[in-house]
Amino acid sequence: MGAVPAEALGVAGLGGVSRVYIQIVIWNLEKSDATVESLREYLRDYAVDAFSTLRGMRMKTWFADAKKGYWGAVYLWDGVNMQNPLSVSKAIELIGYPPTSTSVFAVEAIAEGVSAIESFKGIGRAFEEVSAPDPAGESA
Repeated sequence: MGAVPAEALGVAGLGGVSRVYIQIVIWNLEKSDATVESLREYLRDYAVDAFSTLRGMRMKTWFADAKKGYWGAVYLWDGVNMQNPLSVSKAIELIGYPPTSTSVFAVEAIAEGVSAIESFKGIGRAFEEVSAPDPAGESA
């Protein structure tokens, strides 16, 4: 989708955005019928495209640990005037209950490194043909 002029999003401040926020949501899946693999299908088939339409969301990164039964996401928001993520999310419906933990923090600083990855579209384990062992220790 790309950047949208700050005025169109209704944010004010230096360069249109005065503060950026990070939101972290985590589910413990121990009481859910949902699995990391079934939630990967949700990402492939629906969520990545749906969340890409949210106004005010710079990025959403999903993460998981199948062995420990954790599923979650980190959002980077342009400011407080953002579209409610629940307007497109089906995670609560699929998992069966709200996140185990939700936190919002004001961002102190952001560093963008030099990366070989030009775009994050199609990146992640949900888009792999066969789930290869993860160097972080998660193998499902």
